Amino acid sequence: MSVESVRAFLSERAPDIAIVELAARTATVAEAVAGHGVAPAQIAKTLSLRVGARAFLLVAGGEARLDNAKAKAVFGGKASLLGAEEVAALTGHPVGGVCPFGLATPLPVYCDVSLNAFEEVVPAAGSPYTALRIAPARMAEITGASWVDVCR
Repeated sequence: MSVESVRAFLSERAPDIAIVELAARTATVAEAVAGHGVAPAQIAKTLSLRVGARAFLLVAGGEARLDNAKAKAVFGGKASLLGAEEVAALTGHPVGGVCPFGLATPLPVYCDVSLNAFEEVVPAAGSPYTALRIAPARMAEITGASWVDVCR
């Protein structure tokens, strides 16, 4: 159902963007690089995080790493990754297909400035076999994301 929720989201907010489906898994940055032929930093990975009781998504470049001090300053506390079951329940997407589109639960979305190094990034699209190509600014616009600088 996850890819279908992404399709429905895109049909409403960005009908010109197509989902790319591959036969090979693209759940990790390395797999996505091989499947889509882009630089590792161009993969837009979506991290499911929690600070206190607040869960949210952070989309960052594939080579970016969360900077704990920056994240704590921006998000108001230490950010921790959610477990796979909680990720699937909150987002409606399995780990490896998590993206900021077609979420099962409305969640705040943040985009790290690391994405701005590229005209086009490749986030997942609801499964470990699907993705899409999108300009970082457009992704932030259609998801209502806020821009943050929390990675190194």
